Amino acid sequence: MDVIFNCRHCDQELSVDAAGAGSEIECPSCGGRIVIPAAPPPIPVASSAPGHHEPRIIDAIASSAARKEEKHFSVPVHDTPAESLITKPLAPLEVAAKEGIKLRVKTIRHSDCIEVGRDHFDEIVTNFLNKIGEGHLVSITPITYMHQDLASREWIDDYGVMVVYRA
Repeated sequence: MDVIFNCRHCDQELSVDAAGAGSEIECPSCGGRIVIPAAPPPIPVASSAPGHHEPRIIDAIASSAARKEEKHFSVPVHDTPAESLITKPLAPLEVAAKEGIKLRVKTIRHSDCIEVGRDHFDEIVTNFLNKIGEGHLVSITPITYMHQDLASREWIDDYGVMVVYRA
């Protein structure tokens, strides 16, 4: 059985095994020397029949570590408004079409961006995205396709992007 008492120096609640009653210890909180008091006498239980004991309700929280632990919570304070950690997802294209939002699609093919041996694909895509603005951008999807070169009649693999944006 544990003896529960308070330190006479700092009023910290302590719990020590009853076998240590009468011995002097150092308070773990303040370091002051204290004597462990004797355990309180057990409470007699009235019984109606010899050998029969009435059940007692024991407060498990009173002697648990959770009761003895001091909790100090603080709420962080910020100078700026807190930003939302969960954002609402954008509506799917089907929903946007039903709501009357006008969407446009622009496909930029790599083969259309080559001039006199120079590749301008990245430059053209970047300029287009800057022109429509990030707020109007719905999606960018990379595409691969195959087309037949008119001069050589060979099939050529190529790539591009499909940009969906609000008008």
